[in-house]
Amino acid sequence: MTGAGAGARGVVFDMDGVLIDSGAHHRDAWRLLLAELGVSPAPEFWRLSIGRPAEEAVPLLLGRPVGAAEAAALARRKRAHYARLAARGMLPIPGAPAFVAALARQGVPRAVATSATRHDVEELLAEVGVRRHFDVIVTAEDVRRGKPDPEVYVRAAEGLGLPPGGCVVFEDSVVGVRAARTAGMRVIGVTSAHSGSELEAAGAERAIADFEGVAWPV
Repeated sequence: MTGAGAGARGVVFDMDGVLIDSGAHHRDAWRLLLAELGVSPAPEFWRLSIGRPAEEAVPLLLGRPVGAAEAAALARRKRAHYARLAARGMLPIPGAPAFVAALARQGVPRAVATSATRHDVEELLAEVGVRRHFDVIVTAEDVRRGKPDPEVYVRAAEGLGLPPGGCVVFEDSVVGVRAARTAGMRVIGVTSAHSGSELEAAGAERAIADFEGVAWPV
């Protein structure tokens, strides 16, 4: 692939749906929580949660205002379901470990910018064998506002010592694409959660299904 990352010096990855194929566990965790609450979700309800911290997704999925304390409590319950499901094992997005390792060998600056918790990030990246390749990781605990606010991506660029315009981002969510574009970064979409047309409409320059055959420079 050529073109989308032209001029980029560093790479920033979202985690869920980009490095980790965790979408199924997240969907099932939300489904279990909503069932406990007696809520019958609409088809593709889980799209409302993509790329957002769980606390911010709760009122969207319930369809009503939710106070901070209730949102935090429900988010903890959802994360507990997710942890139990994830214990079954996690798989990487195809080609992602090889691509990240290749970037490391080439000395390309790399970061992760995610709405997940640091605990989850540490465990999941280690599980799929890529944790050692990232010195810069920005999580939900490191920012005041979640995606689509650009803060998580701005902080990732700062951690790499690069201007936002010097980074190319891989994102699977519409809100994540918007966050990266607002930060001034170029974006390649990964179609694990949204279609290529949806990601491109949000600002991605192109979209890929996975990292098989992707090489630097992208």
